[in-house]
Amino acid sequence: MAVDRPDRRVFLKRGAALAGGLTLGAVEPVIREATASGQEVPMAKGQSQEIPDYSSDELIAYGERARFVTSVREPVNGRPSPDEFGLVFHVGSPLQDQVGAITPSALHYIGTTRGSFVPDIDPAQHRLMIHGLVDRELIFTMEELKRMPSVTRLHFIECAGNRASPQRKTLIESHGMTSCAEWTGVLLSTLLEEAGVQEAGKWIVAEGVEEVKGASSLPIEKAMEDMIVAYAMNGEDIRPQQGYPLRLVVPGFEGILSVKWLRRIKVVDEFYMTYNDYGHLRREADDAALSYQIGPKSVITFPSGEQQLPGTGFYEVRGLAWSGTGAVSRVEVSTDGGDTWFDADLRGEPQPMAHTAFSFNWTWDGSECMLMSRCIDSIGSIQPTREEVREFWGIAEGERFSVKGQDNSIQPWRVASDGSVTNGLA
Repeated sequence: MAVDRPDRRVFLKRGAALAGGLTLGAVEPVIREATASGQEVPMAKGQSQEIPDYSSDELIAYGERARFVTSVREPVNGRPSPDEFGLVFHVGSPLQDQVGAITPSALHYIGTTRGSFVPDIDPAQHRLMIHGLVDRELIFTMEELKRMPSVTRLHFIECAGNRASPQRKTLIESHGMTSCAEWTGVLLSTLLEEAGVQEAGKWIVAEGVEEVKGASSLPIEKAMEDMIVAYAMNGEDIRPQQGYPLRLVVPGFEGILSVKWLRRIKVVDEFYMTYNDYGHLRREADDAALSYQIGPKSVITFPSGEQQLPGTGFYEVRGLAWSGTGAVSRVEVSTDGGDTWFDADLRGEPQPMAHTAFSFNWTWDGSECMLMSRCIDSIGSIQPTREEVREFWGIAEGERFSVKGQDNSIQPWRVASDGSVTNGLA
């Protein structure tokens, strides 16, 4: 199997030859519409045939993507969103179509606490309360928060259910519950220092405006380190599905802890078994530690499950890598199921607890192969294979595969001789 890196002129020629036929993934059937010039253009199934007026007042005021771009989020875990009662459950991000490390706000995955309605919050009426074991109980308006010193940082958020699995056929099913955005807000440490945390204060409980009163317990050390009370995302106000007007961002920790629609933070003296914590069964200290932080992780986004390669030749393998313990240091790619590994190219300077895009130049000779990627983070941790995780946890072959805490095992993609791509674990 050829894995050599062709020179620039060679792969540009090959890329040009492939450009007309490359399929980046399963797409909806298309219909054709003649433009004024007589040229036919593809349209997504169900999309209006009316050509948008991009000079209209509405689209001048707030832009819209081209009608030829059809990438959309999808419900995952087999639950419709919204369901028959209007509740929203988990909706995955189409990472297979993403370019670069930042997920567009409109395509950022949606995670909810056991299903909920997205609240409609007037920011002028919204308040954030800091109370509990503090010297001064404080209540902030949105205007007051936005007057305080702020930070802007790139961080991923990921659901604990995001993981490799034989049952999940596509990338959005296995890894669609992670996204990366640029968050702007006030460091929680700034607010806690203003309130004055008392010596007995060892934990915080963060609560949002949700019907199920979702809340999360977090250690005070993390709260004072890098947690952000965020009011902006990717350069604009956070969208309602992501917690408008205020959410907590807990870098590197599982997504359920980044409480949306944040309304109060209570400093307490012990770990509280809140609704979120009970649901994830963090009853023991070691379990809590394993559940909180996400280890080094990566996934190949192209080619990935249910995509199709049109023929042999050059391809740019693309993917995303991240780690809850720091920045991505290196990403390696294997085309033979892990027997040999090659360094991938990182796109941009890796940021702590953020997605890093990577690529690898690959020449496919038409033989069946297994594509894999693994992340090595800034503290030297290496993303494990599924077999390594199984051996570490002592799970016998044939038993149901389960992981205590976060599962960051490698996701392999099998490329068949006809160019079809399927889950390598199936």
